[in-house]
Amino acid sequence: MILNNKKVVVTGADGFIGSHLTEALLDMGCTVKAFVYYNSFNTWGWLDTLPKEKLDRLEIFAGDIRDSNGVRTALKDAQVVFHLAALIAIPFSYHSPESYIDTNVKGTLNVLQAARDFGIEKVLVTSTSEVYGTAQFVPITELHPRQPQSPYSASKIGADCIAESFYRSFDLPVTIVRPFNTFGPRQSARAVIPTIITQLLNGVSEIKLGDLRPTRDLLFVKDTVNGFIEIAKSDALMGEDCNIATESEISVQDLALELINQINPEARILEEEQRIRPIKSEVFRLYGSKEKISQLTEWKQQYSLAEGLRETIKWFGIKDNLSKYKHDIYNL
Repeated sequence: MILNNKKVVVTGADGFIGSHLTEALLDMGCTVKAFVYYNSFNTWGWLDTLPKEKLDRLEIFAGDIRDSNGVRTALKDAQVVFHLAALIAIPFSYHSPESYIDTNVKGTLNVLQAARDFGIEKVLVTSTSEVYGTAQFVPITELHPRQPQSPYSASKIGADCIAESFYRSFDLPVTIVRPFNTFGPRQSARAVIPTIITQLLNGVSEIKLGDLRPTRDLLFVKDTVNGFIEIAKSDALMGEDCNIATESEISVQDLALELINQINPEARILEEEQRIRPIKSEVFRLYGSKEKISQLTEWKQQYSLAEGLRETIKWFGIKDNLSKYKHDIYNL
């Protein structure tokens, strides 16, 4: 598929990855409709920080992914849909699981039904490496068993299955995009890298973290966005799921030490009980295979972990950016 000049809808465009993807699609010459979460303040999330010349080229649709009528209104006349809207925080899913089913499962169903009715050319549904749970083998390929270790991951497995069923039952042109652990500018405070960086840049000497043992396969956000775009271009991935991964891993402890060394070598790590997840729920190892995406698309990783961390620290180091984050509380 040639994406240039396509009419594209991005759900979750106000979020971390969604806002970066929206920018990239605009830069490619796509006509982009940004589906953002309605609120009475009329704020558009991270899209509010885009340059005016980009905002002027965007069509903003404020709605709720859980509302089928709003989704249908947003998707009418679209040719391609990138569906990123979701609840993603694992700790919040422990005490509000119903909201995850409504948003992640029903929201995805709303997108798929509208796309089927309107004959949309391609739908990309965003999954997560959390659906794999703790690795049973590495690197984790798309054939790895699904293990719902949190209500969040269970809801994403459900959404993936609904998407697969629409491909098999109705021949809907769906691809499931499965990024591993994306980081970079604009990431929410609940994620580990912003948690560490914001504490360090605010002069905290004891960096509060949860379990230090888990390993993650970390992708800089621009590489993740490029993965979405290359997967969308590939007709070979219709009806498939596809990892975006680096085939590498780093422990939370080693990641924290690297950031401490770069920002404040005098700081130390403090494990805080409230940040530790239930033992059977914690995903202890994520290390993804990039074989499929490498074989079936033109995607290549552009940023090393060190380069991505430098870019991220630089962005958080801007006062207006850092001030948006509450570094002194546990962000769910």
